[in-house]
Amino acid sequence: MQSLQDAVDRAAEHTGFSGVVRADRASGQAFCMAYGLADRGHEVPNTTETQFAIASGSKSLTALVVTSLVERGTLELRTTARSLLGNDLPLVADDVTVEHLLAHRSGIGDYLDEDAVDDIRDYVMPVPVHELATTEQFLRVLDGHETVFPTGERFGYNNGGYVLLALLAERASGVEFHDLVRTLVCEPAGMSDTAFLRSDELPGRAALGYLSMDGLRTNVFHLPVRGNGDGGIYSTAADLSSFWDALFAGRIVSPELLAEMVRPRSDWPEESRRYGLGFHLHATSEEVWLEGYDAGVSCASVHQPSSSITFTVISNWSEGAWPIIRLLRDRFGN
Repeated sequence: MQSLQDAVDRAAEHTGFSGVVRADRASGQAFCMAYGLADRGHEVPNTTETQFAIASGSKSLTALVVTSLVERGTLELRTTARSLLGNDLPLVADDVTVEHLLAHRSGIGDYLDEDAVDDIRDYVMPVPVHELATTEQFLRVLDGHETVFPTGERFGYNNGGYVLLALLAERASGVEFHDLVRTLVCEPAGMSDTAFLRSDELPGRAALGYLSMDGLRTNVFHLPVRGNGDGGIYSTAADLSSFWDALFAGRIVSPELLAEMVRPRSDWPEESRRYGLGFHLHATSEEVWLEGYDAGVSCASVHQPSSSITFTVISNWSEGAWPIIRLLRDRFGN
């Protein structure tokens, strides 16, 4: 049988993959390789230590911030958004709770309705991106969207709902959202290279996000200058491996609460999967993962609890990760 490294190398060459691939087994690291360029204009290569934006992969971290606050008694799953919003965002229904938002069952209107976007590279923010650096600044983006279905009626993936969760976490705790992610998730997980970086001051180890397999056009005009509850954190493949170890060892939230988060709350047949509270779930198995896709970003980090197998693919162009993820799923059984 072709070795894992040979298979990944061949797929990376065939697809023009740019990013990092890592696989871990219970016995230790099985594979970790970097491909392509972090900065095409200056021909800076990606390395296994490169920091990549993970787009909506951040939602799992947002969910863990919120559930950590639930464990601390700062929030409850039944806390209504209205109780913390006051007069802000008047179109958010009064019966929408934290749990509805975590499960994508709130029914609120979304500032970025992915079902209405043919090509993610065509979407641009409705306000200048440099004005979206703090959670409160997102209020003007979240406002003005009519309810699309009654609260709790069904599943509807919602980006704005996770920015709203970040806002609720801030207001309930009195601590800025980005700091909550660092102290409640990244620090206990040992994720020292994971942070909400500004796109206009990226450090040397951070990859630029590209809109196509080749070319120099980046995603800086497509995304907020600093990510928030629905996406935009930067991380490394090693940090995401540490994340799964810490999560299932009970170092972020209790095992009992984690069990609630990975309990299926909704079927998502269009994507052949289920969804819990902040995590994607396999349609039939125990497999759990975080996933991100945006202009210049694609990633997935997958964990199989019983076997302790984890594999992560992060790419700095929009479609880069998916062929490698499919290969690894075939190799590891889901």
